[in-house]
Amino acid sequence: MSGFPHRRDDMAGHPDAFEMRERYARVLGAHDVALVNGPVFLVGLFFAASPWILHFATANRDLAVHDLIVGAAICLLALGFTVAPERMTGMSGALVLIGAWMGVSPWAVGRHPGRAATLDGVILGALALALGLMSMAMVRRANRIL
Repeated sequence: MSGFPHRRDDMAGHPDAFEMRERYARVLGAHDVALVNGPVFLVGLFFAASPWILHFATANRDLAVHDLIVGAAICLLALGFTVAPERMTGMSGALVLIGAWMGVSPWAVGRHPGRAATLDGVILGALALALGLMSMAMVRRANRIL
């Protein structure tokens, strides 16, 4: 196959290059990165750091570790939505489920959550849930266009 001057990093000669570029542009155009992914990352970041910011980490160590792990997972989802939106379109539902879990986690993980831990879980859980629903709506709209 020495007659084909095709390099691995050059997609210009690929037979489906035009169609792939068009689909990629539609997926990126339908998923508004600035509207959803930035706030999702901030919700995850604050949820991960909130036990120490709101000073309930010493009283509820299990809840503090839980919040750190869940917040990091949300940050990773937001980074995935930003870096590879065409591959992460199905993960918007995961953000909805994580948001719902965040709302009930103070009682499920912590024995006696204080007011700060309760408000943190409920408010940030509601935000994550709403942002996940917005992301799912954007993905559905993009799939209708595709």
